[in-house]
Amino acid sequence: MESGDGFLERRKRLVSNLVSAGYIRTKEVEKAMMKIPRENFVPRDLLTEAYIDTPLPIGKGQTISAPHMVAIMLEELMLEQGQKVLEIGAGSGYHAALTAELVSPGGFVYTIERIPELVGFARANIEKAGYGNCVEVIEGDGSKGYPENSPYDRIFVACGAPDLPKPLISQLAEDGVMLVPVGGRYFQDLIRARKKKGKLLTENRGGCVFVPLIGEYGYE
Repeated sequence: MESGDGFLERRKRLVSNLVSAGYIRTKEVEKAMMKIPRENFVPRDLLTEAYIDTPLPIGKGQTISAPHMVAIMLEELMLEQGQKVLEIGAGSGYHAALTAELVSPGGFVYTIERIPELVGFARANIEKAGYGNCVEVIEGDGSKGYPENSPYDRIFVACGAPDLPKPLISQLAEDGVMLVPVGGRYFQDLIRARKKKGKLLTENRGGCVFVPLIGEYGYE
């Protein structure tokens, strides 16, 4: 088993590389990715691969996104303290923990996961990382969003959707930002949308690859 110092050195090297490559653009995202140990969010048999810049399997056909993709999404969301955020696709909880760090103090993250085993995995990981008081993991169909606590300042989807899911559009606050990989089951474009006077202004932020969004407003 690798020591905590070994993981820390790898984390420093990864974050430094992401900064050099331009994926991390702000000090806030750099600090968050340095603070939160990715090794605590991957399966134990993949610990040695925690700081390789690649997606890793977390079971049930799902993955934890590559660190560079996580950094891109964190930057594109323009997160600020005090914001209420909705994530679709909790996975292992890593992205939610980073988001919680960026919207703290005063912010809150709701994250939806459809696979019961991963709900438990994410909850345990988030609790262990110290974000249990500002992240709630909900089991359900993420394509429907979570209307109970809408509207949200930020919404992001960590899986590929055929289009911007209608329920998420309605749950986005005025001047809110939404980030969704839109396209086919295997390749997508990362679409950033901002709500202005009830209408969405969208822009394509580049190609990406995510597992498909499964649900009523996603794929079957």
